[in-house]
Amino acid sequence: MTLQDRTSWTEPGDIDAAVADVRSTAHGLEQPSDLDRLVEQFGDRKYVLLGEASHGTTEYYRWRTRLTARLVQEKDFSFVAVEGDWTDCYEINRFVKGLPESPETIRDALEAFERWPTWMWANWETLEFLDWLERHNQRLPEDDRIGFYGLDVYSLFESMDAVVDYLEDVDPDAAAEAKAAYRCFEPYGEDAQEYARALQMVPETCEDEVVELLTRLREQVAAYDHSRDDYFNAEQNALVAKNAEQYYREMVRGEVDSWNIRDRHMVETLERLQKHHGSDSKGIVWAHNTHIGDARATDMEARGRLNVGQLVREHEGSADVALIGMGSHQGTVIAADSWGARLEEMTVPPAQEGSYEHVFERAGGGDCFLVTGELSDDSPLTRPRGHRAIGVVYHPAHEAGNYVPTVLPDRYDAFIYLDETSALHPLDVHADIEAIPDLYPWGF
Repeated sequence: MTLQDRTSWTEPGDIDAAVADVRSTAHGLEQPSDLDRLVEQFGDRKYVLLGEASHGTTEYYRWRTRLTARLVQEKDFSFVAVEGDWTDCYEINRFVKGLPESPETIRDALEAFERWPTWMWANWETLEFLDWLERHNQRLPEDDRIGFYGLDVYSLFESMDAVVDYLEDVDPDAAAEAKAAYRCFEPYGEDAQEYARALQMVPETCEDEVVELLTRLREQVAAYDHSRDDYFNAEQNALVAKNAEQYYREMVRGEVDSWNIRDRHMVETLERLQKHHGSDSKGIVWAHNTHIGDARATDMEARGRLNVGQLVREHEGSADVALIGMGSHQGTVIAADSWGARLEEMTVPPAQEGSYEHVFERAGGGDCFLVTGELSDDSPLTRPRGHRAIGVVYHPAHEAGNYVPTVLPDRYDAFIYLDETSALHPLDVHADIEAIPDLYPWGF
């Protein structure tokens, strides 16, 4: 059976056997204490990567929050790194760690998110976790506080501005040189997409400028009078600018898959964060299943794509990494019908027959999780079948295209299944917390 062989997913005998395996192997998930098994089994690993089948589902955020809080409290994890821009997330990091020049409130920091889709992080679910994290950090020594960072590569112009701001404080001459180098980008009006489009007409890039600036910053670090965090932030922004330029350049040229540039950057950032927090530090990652689950267990590999989960397993070894995915059978979700369009609350239809989500629903046990290492080698759950992936752009009417052919036990170390899920609560829609009282108490 191949990953692309959809017809085999719906064979009645195969589905019945898979349902029986879920019934005999899965663990119920009703309250936070039900996470004990996951905390104990994976809490000593260097990295725990927590996926989600969409960026617009409240229950994914809530269970991810509960598991993260327990890993931080009980297993001494040092930081959380998310599928978000470095610049925006660093403002959140300033707030939760009590660093100088931080926003006055966490809501102020979240409302500063301007890149679409803003609802990914500017929502009540994230706000409540960060409020908890800030209070948790207040009880810790400054050097032990838990960080919150962005792994993504999109913030080309924002990161360049941040490098200049840093240099103006520590090395005004270098700041002037950085401004001169970045003038290469001026014709594009601080619009990374415009820079990418222009390369189709005039293939003169600004690659040398961003590479040279990162090199120069690293060469001069010993001479700067600065805090360790401030330099790390500046160096990371210079790295983002370099990798973002490559990402947007390849997005239009198509010589290298820009997806791979993005996920390699995420892993490079994750590894830098781990070193920054100390040799014994451990990190938690929040991102979509398509980044978290090992690409080699899907049809991504056949298309020349890799991802964060695959790379971290390759770099660290599977025994030091936990990949945990999430999925659901039906419900509602926040998404849009095209890139940059207004968000909508959409209906998620029942999962397609033969898919993993359909199998779990047929098992009838409600919300649960599966530790894939507990499956037998010949389990019917080790056979390829569809696994739903909902993007920030979603078309429920074209549901057949939303399934990634997957071998679940190879893709994840554990899978959290939620029977019926509901839409996220973006701040710009739900201005008043009283409108969503069902979120509380969280019960960490």
